[in-house]
Amino acid sequence: MDMRKTVGGNVRRIRLKKGLTQEQFAEISGFSQQYISGLEQGRRNPTVVTLYELATALGVSHLDLLRPDRSG
Repeated sequence: MDMRKTVGGNVRRIRLKKGLTQEQFAEISGFSQQYISGLEQGRRNPTVVTLYELATALGVSHLDLLRPDRSG
């Protein structure tokens, strides 16, 4: 399991569920749009602190970003 892809996919899924563009999420979270894009593509390796900050900006638990997507 590639945790970078898991985290990136979860960030993207939750962001879209909340109706946010990458640019809007970047503004809310304090990370750049380029960072968000790389993260969602599984090219970034976020720290524990970054996971917490992203989750807080999305209004979810940091654990929600780590769970594998079971939707198939």
